[in-house]
Amino acid sequence: MRRRLAAAALVLGMVTLVGSGISWAAKSHMTEATEHTQAAAEHGKAGHADVAATHATAALQHAEAAQKEKADPHKEAAIKGLKEAVEHGKAGHADVAGKAAAGALEHLKAVK
Repeated sequence: MRRRLAAAALVLGMVTLVGSGISWAAKSHMTEATEHTQAAAEHGKAGHADVAATHATAALQHAEAAQKEKADPHKEAAIKGLKEAVEHGKAGHADVAGKAAAGALEHLKAVK
């Protein structure tokens, strides 16, 4: 009887552990793209061109992956804006990179 109770407790514990693992799942590409684009826009406005370029690059990778999963014209426009943000951020144009990222962010938010 104790063995069955211990086995049942063990199984229940494993089910709970595995079930809670769902919340540990990675964020979607759209979520990652949006978060990195927001950071790129903020850093661009703050004058941090190199950090804006880094976030815009990460956002671009996630936006392109999201576009491959399901194409959308807003994603395509966001990708174009992120490419511009990367280019200007690497060139040291923080303000322009920030504006390009902000435009891309509006498109990402419009994706349904």
